[in-house]
Amino acid sequence: EIVDAAEQLYAEVGWDAVTMENVAKTARLSRALIYVYFRDKGDLLHAITERALMELRQRFVDAAAQHRLGIDKVQAIGRAYVLFQQEKPYRFDACSRFHAHQAANDEPTEAACAAAGDAVIGVIVQALIEGQADGSIRSNIGNPAQVCVMLWAFTHGLIQVGNNKKQEIARLGIEVSQLMEGSFGMLRYMLTAKPGQ
Repeated sequence: EIVDAAEQLYAEVGWDAVTMENVAKTARLSRALIYVYFRDKGDLLHAITERALMELRQRFVDAAAQHRLGIDKVQAIGRAYVLFQQEKPYRFDACSRFHAHQAANDEPTEAACAAAGDAVIGVIVQALIEGQADGSIRSNIGNPAQVCVMLWAFTHGLIQVGNNKKQEIARLGIEVSQLMEGSFGMLRYMLTAKPGQ
């Protein structure tokens, strides 16, 4: 109930405006009870982030399951990431905040988020490995975990640019949807196995 209330407020007003007091009011609980379960606002954000990462992993699993070839799985995962941000921007923001300020995973909630993040990465790595095995992805792309991080960084940055720089790219005559499609096409071209690879 506490995390549900915090997520509701996050979606409505943004994380910076959320307070433990208004979480307690929204959840219809005492403020003191909130602190029994969550040390502070950062601890509560970790609970939201863990949920977000678990949802993201499931979205990736579902997207990949709709395709036979690894290259198609990878592309579907990328599209699922974009859709996740569009449909749940506050959960996307929670993940971004966690990754921007991730500490040493000393706290159990941080460690849980890190484990959930590793599970998300695992889905992408598996799709890359399957693509290499089925011949749809180049065998010489290198370490699949490293490629996964590169794809994640590329797609995350693409989403950020699409959200925050719409006017700038519009001045160049580019719509966000064109930017996304062109970028996914370029990534697919770079990953796709060519004859003899």
